[in-house]
Amino acid sequence: MKTKANRILDELENMFPEAKCELDHRNVFELLCAVILSAQTTDVSVNKVTPALFDMYPDARTMKDADLKDLENCIRSIGLYRNKALNLKKTAKDLDERFDGQVPESFDDLTSLPGVGRKTANVIQAEGFKIPALAVDTHVERVSKRLGLVDPDESTEGTESTLKRKIPKYRWIRAHHLFIFFGRYRCKAQRPLCGGCPFESFCVYLKGKTK
Repeated sequence: MKTKANRILDELENMFPEAKCELDHRNVFELLCAVILSAQTTDVSVNKVTPALFDMYPDARTMKDADLKDLENCIRSIGLYRNKALNLKKTAKDLDERFDGQVPESFDDLTSLPGVGRKTANVIQAEGFKIPALAVDTHVERVSKRLGLVDPDESTEGTESTLKRKIPKYRWIRAHHLFIFFGRYRCKAQRPLCGGCPFESFCVYLKGKTK
């Protein structure tokens, strides 16, 4: 008998077979930079600035040596650009000096980099190295709580732990993308598109509205 989590994922596969990482990148270094830039900013906004950014700074060494103001100007159109530019430069320096210019696979090594937290490290492991990981961003957290997979008061790290217990390991990477697409395009934070949702019978959000 399928678990609730597997039934939800099967339905999401039917709804969003095209679900994937929407940050444009050609290698793991570009992915890391794009994920750092994506904090509190849409993927669409990030994808607008990264082509020019990566043309100017294609690797850790060139980005490490970049003038900070030039780096800021490359990404000025996205939120928190000053702090993000500084993190890019510091991360590039660490990559060049500590990891021979390569993005490390280890979770601990990844989270030791400036601007890289738990979510970013999970994304890099999953998307960049195909290591089973389950990154929890705002979409994943919102969807998993609305669908009753996670307690509404659970922390982000607790949400990750709970989802990893309930979802088979081989589905962790795919679950991340499916939850994001559902949260981004259907189960939105504001004004979710609830009509005809296949999960309305047990949706915590809907139950709260009808009390």
